[in-house]
Amino acid sequence: MLSSTTWIGPAILVVFCATYALVFAEEKLHLRKSKPVMVGAGIIWILVAIAYYHNGSSPEVAEKLRNVLLEYAELFLFLLSAMSFVNAMVERNVFEALRARLIRMRLSVRGIYWTTGAIAFCLSPIADNLTTALVVGTVAISTLRHDRKTTIGALVSIVVAANAGGVFSPFGDITTLMVWQKGMVGFGQFFRLFLPALISWLIPAAIISFTLPSRHAQSNMQAARLRKGAWVVIGLFLLTIAATIYLDHALHLQPFLGMMMGLGLLNFYSYFLHAAEARILANDASNGTSSGKELSTQNAPQKPFDIFGILEKVEWDTLLFFYGIMFCIAGIGAIGYLQALSHLLYNGFGNTPANILIGLLSAIVDNIPLTFAVLSMHPTMSTGQWLLVTFAAGTGGSLLSIGSAAGVALMGIGQGRYTFLSHLKWTWAIFLGFAAGIAAHMLLNHALFSS
Repeated sequence: MLSSTTWIGPAILVVFCATYALVFAEEKLHLRKSKPVMVGAGIIWILVAIAYYHNGSSPEVAEKLRNVLLEYAELFLFLLSAMSFVNAMVERNVFEALRARLIRMRLSVRGIYWTTGAIAFCLSPIADNLTTALVVGTVAISTLRHDRKTTIGALVSIVVAANAGGVFSPFGDITTLMVWQKGMVGFGQFFRLFLPALISWLIPAAIISFTLPSRHAQSNMQAARLRKGAWVVIGLFLLTIAATIYLDHALHLQPFLGMMMGLGLLNFYSYFLHAAEARILANDASNGTSSGKELSTQNAPQKPFDIFGILEKVEWDTLLFFYGIMFCIAGIGAIGYLQALSHLLYNGFGNTPANILIGLLSAIVDNIPLTFAVLSMHPTMSTGQWLLVTFAAGTGGSLLSIGSAAGVALMGIGQGRYTFLSHLKWTWAIFLGFAAGIAAHMLLNHALFSS
């Protein structure tokens, strides 16, 4: 820790706490979370630079900034590609068609409850847990809106399932992606968390299901059709994931390269898809017909596929939030506080209690800064311990509705039914799943704790 300018360390912590307080107040203030963290990151690094200047080590600041910029750039490019593919599938009606098909199955209330939870658990490892929660949560609300109690139970289960499903794949959560890109855990090793993740969802899901009726659900929804080229977009996304995994495993190339190459292929395909749809629309206009119905989505104008329109819809607030939070945490690390915290947690309590504590804290503080802080501390841990902190941070966020992006998103679309208090009612059941999942991981993967 820097010895001179002792006021700077506490000042940095004050700036960070004030910044994060504004992030917490996002729903009330309607202030996008990226704005305060970007400003906070700038102020923190100015303070860091002042501290290093007084200690006669100014050149080190630029080097530390370049290191964190490289980490952010890799994460940014990976997420830019992944979000673009997800947005392209949304624009091609892929998720809308999935919703319509599920609703047409005319399942019972319990059938919808278990089906939506299972879809959330299986979809989250491929898409991210936030997108999964929004898509599957909308299905649950559409089909169960006549029953408030059942809707709440289904949304709680979807949040837990989406977060649990995200921990056994590098594509399922930002935290797993960061751990993978940092090289702490190999791609295939994340799948060792499948059974612990499944247990952490099934236990609270089973408890909640006992409170649900078995009658059939009432729902009305028009059919939704896949738009032209939807299957090709899906295929390109799966091919991109496969190529990314192969390049990482065989050639040790960073994951962002495979993802950006896949985005390039999507750009190429968009040229032909745009031209084909433009011709159809031009023919319809000249003939005065509307034979291009397959081009339109519900309540949207007819227009050809536009890849740059897809890029505009990327969650830029989220990407800029990651920039701010990573630079804030890195600034705290540069001043020496992360090393002190690492010594307190991992040397004082031990690896296992410290990693479980990180999971519990993720119910209050977002798991992304917590995981990045642990990676910045770089404690000496086995593969089993890195999987433990990944699992704990991912599933621990389910304990409270504000603990994960999935929960916050469903509070936004929950029509006043799914709230902090309605989720809190089931926190005890979620904690049982959380604890059982950790126990299962330590039992099933005990060999990894010595590696």
